[in-house]
Amino acid sequence: MSDFDIHYVAKLARIELTPEEEQKLGDQLGNILGYVAKLKEVDVTGVEPTAHAFPLVNVVRPDEVTGSLPHDEAMRNAPAKAGGLFVVPKIVE
Repeated sequence: MSDFDIHYVAKLARIELTPEEEQKLGDQLGNILGYVAKLKEVDVTGVEPTAHAFPLVNVVRPDEVTGSLPHDEAMRNAPAKAGGLFVVPKIVE
């Protein structure tokens, strides 16, 4: 298929192609577009559109309000602490 301009596609992709690469990429894109055209011939009447091939189920647990981590337990493994707070290196100069 030569319905597309390989130079235009390369410009959109911001790539420079050698003449050999243009030929190879043009052939590959032509094959892809030919396959897409073949897919358009498939009769899909009565087929409901889907976003995924298989139904997805949310596996995340439901949000529940729980108690927070006790302060002493949170500070137990802190490499550095002062005044009941975590001490971290200064990153802004």
